[in-house]
Amino acid sequence: MLKTVLAAGAVAGLLAVAGQAAAAEVQVKMLDKGPAGMMVFEPASAKLKPGDTVRFVPTNPGHNAESIIGMLPPGAEVVKGPMNKELVVKFAKAGVYGFKCAPHYGFGMTFVAKVGDGGPNLASAESAYAKAPPMAKKRLTAALAQVK
Repeated sequence: MLKTVLAAGAVAGLLAVAGQAAAAEVQVKMLDKGPAGMMVFEPASAKLKPGDTVRFVPTNPGHNAESIIGMLPPGAEVVKGPMNKELVVKFAKAGVYGFKCAPHYGFGMTFVAKVGDGGPNLASAESAYAKAPPMAKKRLTAALAQVK
């Protein structure tokens, strides 16, 4: 009986480690200038699986990463990273997530993550970015097209 319990515990532990190993991390740089222009996240979008993470790295000072209200699946937590600090976001729910650099949103500094099949919020995400400043709207449109 004790051997069976110990074996079951060992199998559960191995499965937990395997599940963690399967999760991926994408590094996103916050840049003053990149291949896509001024004030950008590089890359500007990512296709993820539930459980994956994104690490926003302030390569240049003066940036943060935070959720764009309306560009989150239902029940997902709003995220607001501090200025000039790394932010790691784990994506548990399928859906479309939008992020911005608050000081440079008007310059179009945005990032889009599609988790899983995109979940139930694609239409609400498109509606939310339709109200964005012109440059942000342009970049969000392009980023979402890359992950569809």
